[in-house]
Amino acid sequence: MALTACTGPSAQGGGQNTSGGNAGAPVVVGTTDKVTFLDPAGSYDNGSFMVMNQIYPFLMNTKPGATDPTPEPDIAESASFTTPTDYTVKLKPGLKWANGSALDSKDVKFTFDRQLKINDANGPAALLGNLASVSTPDATTVVFKLKTPNDQTFPQVLSSPAGPIVDDSVFPADKVLDDDAIIAGKSFAGPYTIDSYKKNELISFKKYDGYQGVLGAPKTANVTLKYYANSNNLKLDVQQGNIDVAWRSMTATDIDSLKKDSKVNVDIGPGGELRYIVFNFNTMPYGAKTSTPDPAKSLAVRQAMADSIDRAAIATQVYKGTYLPAYSWVPQGFTGAIEPLKTSYGDGQGGPDADKAKKTLADAGVQTPVTLDLQYNSDHYGPSSSDEYALVKTQLEKTGLFKVNLQSTEWVTYTKQRVLDAYPMYQLGWFPDYSDADNYLTPFFSANNFLKNHYANKDVQAKIEEQRSTTDKAARTKLIEDIQTAVAKDIPTLPLLQGAQVAVSGKNVTGVKDTLDPSFKFRLGVLAKS
Repeated sequence: MALTACTGPSAQGGGQNTSGGNAGAPVVVGTTDKVTFLDPAGSYDNGSFMVMNQIYPFLMNTKPGATDPTPEPDIAESASFTTPTDYTVKLKPGLKWANGSALDSKDVKFTFDRQLKINDANGPAALLGNLASVSTPDATTVVFKLKTPNDQTFPQVLSSPAGPIVDDSVFPADKVLDDDAIIAGKSFAGPYTIDSYKKNELISFKKYDGYQGVLGAPKTANVTLKYYANSNNLKLDVQQGNIDVAWRSMTATDIDSLKKDSKVNVDIGPGGELRYIVFNFNTMPYGAKTSTPDPAKSLAVRQAMADSIDRAAIATQVYKGTYLPAYSWVPQGFTGAIEPLKTSYGDGQGGPDADKAKKTLADAGVQTPVTLDLQYNSDHYGPSSSDEYALVKTQLEKTGLFKVNLQSTEWVTYTKQRVLDAYPMYQLGWFPDYSDADNYLTPFFSANNFLKNHYANKDVQAKIEEQRSTTDKAARTKLIEDIQTAVAKDIPTLPLLQGAQVAVSGKNVTGVKDTLDPSFKFRLGVLAKS
């Protein structure tokens, strides 16, 4: 959650050098995030996308620091609807990959055809549900044929995890490519190339002079990304000046402590993060593939859990106010955000109500206590996840209605197992691909959704498709509100918390505020060190 523009003889479009001279001193960034795959078709997580934003070109992107996250042409020179169902993109001429190959319309068509063909369970293909076909009238023209006309989200989708363009001479058309092959193929055309790579240990980025896009030239020619298994070590290293920037994820206690440290800056940007529990409709209690399938009882379990959770206590006790309670699937601050879970469940004001939960289960004939197998992850979503889910367990069991079995799994395994029906209910977090309410709806509740939790509601699906093509802003807002109200009746996921973007940096580092913008993309190219 990319950057730059420069020049040299291989500069895209043959533009002039805009780097303003040699970029500044090397910068080291630390993170506890993980990369699953560098191949855009095989990953749909914040850690992988952060790296992709530095190395791959996009058709559309957002200027760092912009308060309006509306995307604009990046390696494209223009992009617009030429008919209600044709979105036409004109590429800049003379684009090159870092390996010297031409970057043209065939790479773009190959990229999107490939995403849809591979349709990896952990990939972002669900974002392309409205894409019917891609054609290339010439080397610099790409026409996206859409199923639903006037898709107001499509320019955003082109800047999302489904949008990184890949080299058709390096990537296979029908399977995910491993990281080492991507590095060896030098299939980069973003602000940076990768100079050296030790997966989830160390990545060295080097400025790519061939990038000439909307993000501008990197202010720093060489950036190192260092991975940490322990957030305590991340905190200590940024305090001691061993790294220049710490980004994702430290505990709320650590952040509170660092705010009082005169040697560092703590910057907080607008938040789009959502933390929630996913229910697998096949394997959760009374799910479709269990020994006692019963949709009404399964719904009652989800509703009773919604009645029992105290989000405000989690936000305060675990996260010390760095997260806020979330009562819907669209976070506050986005157009169309409402809070149906606040009024429909618990005490009607956001708090829990054990008596209401008890009645919900009794009315459905559910015997208590209900055993809940709840999975969570601590290395990807931060060490506070252990405290968060310990408190969730305490809150649920305090009602006397549930017996919670907590289990934790390392992220690389977790992300594979969750789509194989291994977890009846489990933790996920969401960092938006683009700054629009649709990004909290389409990936979760449309057909072939990213969650793979077997939830399907035709009315919700129809409204999701309708809002995407509704050009009247008031009418589209109403549809977004209606979707949240409809989903609140089913509770396929249970939102818990809404978070902010937080980065800690040394006093001699600039540019951090510019990358904590509403695009929710962390760009290395804006960082500089004196």
